[in-house]
Amino acid sequence: MQTDPNERAIPPLMPDVAGEGETEAEIPLAPEQGRTRRFAIGSTVIDVPAAARGLHVVATPIGNLGDITLRALETLAGVDLIACEDTRVTRVLLDRYGIRARTLSYHEHNGDRQRPRILAALEAGLSVALVSDAGTPLVSDPGFRLVRAVVEAGLPVVPLPGPSAMLAALVGAGLPSDTVLFAGFLPQKGGPRRARLKEIATSPATLVLYESPHRLGESLADMADELGGERPAAVAREMTKRFETFERGTLAALAARFAGATPKGEIVVVVGPPLAAETAPEDADSLLLAALRVQSPSAAAGDVARATGLNRRALYRRALELKEAGEGEAG
Repeated sequence: MQTDPNERAIPPLMPDVAGEGETEAEIPLAPEQGRTRRFAIGSTVIDVPAAARGLHVVATPIGNLGDITLRALETLAGVDLIACEDTRVTRVLLDRYGIRARTLSYHEHNGDRQRPRILAALEAGLSVALVSDAGTPLVSDPGFRLVRAVVEAGLPVVPLPGPSAMLAALVGAGLPSDTVLFAGFLPQKGGPRRARLKEIATSPATLVLYESPHRLGESLADMADELGGERPAAVAREMTKRFETFERGTLAALAARFAGATPKGEIVVVVGPPLAAETAPEDADSLLLAALRVQSPSAAAGDVARATGLNRRALYRRALELKEAGEGEAG
């Protein structure tokens, strides 16, 4: 099968051992002499200035190499050093754009050893880029420990926005995006997984979760049980790649669809917020009356609307009626 040159093979969102087998050479504490800082797009070569001192947190493509930003390319070409989750994966991106920069591995298995070295490089005045294998660093990877250490040392941290599996899945799912809870990976075992789902079940937000292909069916079944099988959801796979797919439906339907299946590719599950429960008119009146004791009709209507899912304007009109009736009785 012919491969798309703009796509790279991205390992699973939670690799077993990132960068296994790599060497950890000492980090030079001086800028590399004689290196021309540049990147290339096709036959066009672009020279760039040296990047400013600090840790540059750079988002990289989640699949399609064309999703890299110009600012990211300029930064990767301009820094003195690139800290990679896996240097072999990042090298595919650097080679695609003709970037010749020193790299070192930084991941959860060597972070305690590498953080002091990277901090020493930053304190010596070097510029360092932090990248993950795919997407935005610190989103379900160990980069936050490095950023926290750099912040505590009083050194600059420069975030560069860009590709994110979480955001790509959210905007493609067709579910509410005004309030979002990113829950990362659920626990692998059933008991802890269901306990975690209970904790977030009533959050009035759209949930975004990462999941492993071989656990997807079991996790969807637990989501249907703990969150409600009627909640709308979407399963996003292979985003930005040739075989990108979104499977949409209720949690119960998706759990049945993926039962016993092991789909290929990276998985992001998006679950809509809890469905509004039916509220009887008399219950709405009692909620409004309680709120009107301490709030204006407008504020009371807003609070009850958020709690019940009822129309705010209708609640506001009813709040005015109840307030007027109450004042008439008091008179």
